[in-house]
Amino acid sequence: MAANTGKLAGKTLFITGASRGIGKYIALKAAKDGANIVIAAKTATPHPRLPGTIYTAAEEVEALGGKCLPCIVDIRHEEEVEKAIESAVAKFGGIDILVNNASAISLTPTSATPMKKYDLMMGINGRGTYLCSRACLPFLKKSSHARILNISPPLNMDKKWFRGHVAYTMAKYGMSMCVLGMAEELKDDGIAVNALWPRTAIYTAAMEMLGGGSEVSDQCRKPEIMADAAYVMLTQDNSYTGNFAIDDEVLVNAGVNDLEQYACNPGSPLLPDFFLDEGPEVLRQKIIEQGGKPAFGVGSSSTKSDTPAGATFQVFKQIEGLMNEDLVKSINGVFQFNLKGAEEGVWYIDMKNGTGSVGQGEPSTEAGCIMTMDSDDFSKMFAGKLKPTNAFMMGKLKIKGDMGLAMKLEKLMGKMRSNL
Repeated sequence: MAANTGKLAGKTLFITGASRGIGKYIALKAAKDGANIVIAAKTATPHPRLPGTIYTAAEEVEALGGKCLPCIVDIRHEEEVEKAIESAVAKFGGIDILVNNASAISLTPTSATPMKKYDLMMGINGRGTYLCSRACLPFLKKSSHARILNISPPLNMDKKWFRGHVAYTMAKYGMSMCVLGMAEELKDDGIAVNALWPRTAIYTAAMEMLGGGSEVSDQCRKPEIMADAAYVMLTQDNSYTGNFAIDDEVLVNAGVNDLEQYACNPGSPLLPDFFLDEGPEVLRQKIIEQGGKPAFGVGSSSTKSDTPAGATFQVFKQIEGLMNEDLVKSINGVFQFNLKGAEEGVWYIDMKNGTGSVGQGEPSTEAGCIMTMDSDDFSKMFAGKLKPTNAFMMGKLKIKGDMGLAMKLEKLMGKMRSNL
């Protein structure tokens, strides 16, 4: 966990959407330094299914040593934003940091996204971020510690991040484009502008309300990882600007080599977030260099050997242990597995780049061979209980792409069995 340094003591943070979730955790982190927190959100009365209001969040902030001003704000409305900023300046004397956290999401295709939903996402994500940034500028320019932090992703133009939810991607990228432009525009004013995005899914009350039970939470990290990463970024000097940072990478670069502390269920494989081509395993080598011993799939410094994991996870964990440069050269291919059934999910084996890698989600390099099958049959196949040829002939295994590459996979299976 990133240690508090006291650098935010007396600083005033204006945080949108901070009544719950990631925004609230960023507020609580800063509160431990004795910061002033302005919670700008719509939730003034309890939601029937979501815990927390601007007032309960304010109580938590003050219990940790911070000062707080809860403001009822819909960031789509200019007059409400300006009124909240005026109140913040009147109470705390100015604004040092703006965190544009408020966001709206609808993962729906064009045909299923009515204009009302489109306008909501554009109004909150893109326009709201621009509006709050613009309205805070006169006061940020007077601050000796002026920062804007948007909770938004890197600008990844891969079409796979647009298909299926064009409107949402456009809206989130609007926030990121604010970073791209404002970082350069405001550099001479001493205002640092950056973006922060989670490597994996973050488990919040909103996700729980959407039906995310233990199966989903097991694949998520806690919101504390985003709060700790935000703290590291907000305490850099103002030459740190124009960055599209990822939470775990920020922390590893700051010397944190135990990321397992942030896992909802340590040892479980993690669900990658949108807009990123690299999964949680990307930081493994850096953690090792810093003295940590990362667990498979989470890039952390420790793992509990008694943590239950599915058979699919165990297969990939074993495959990872076999990786070496010679084996990668001999196979020279990237595999994607679309698994159905009890342990449904997408996994990959990269036997083409470097010393090889495995992980959850689609590979960053296009797969030469895509295999679709039931997760139980997948485990049997790698255990030698089901021959790939038989599985293919019986219709249990569907193969798309390079059949020659698919046949090379048997070499890897044989190596696994010889190491048992």
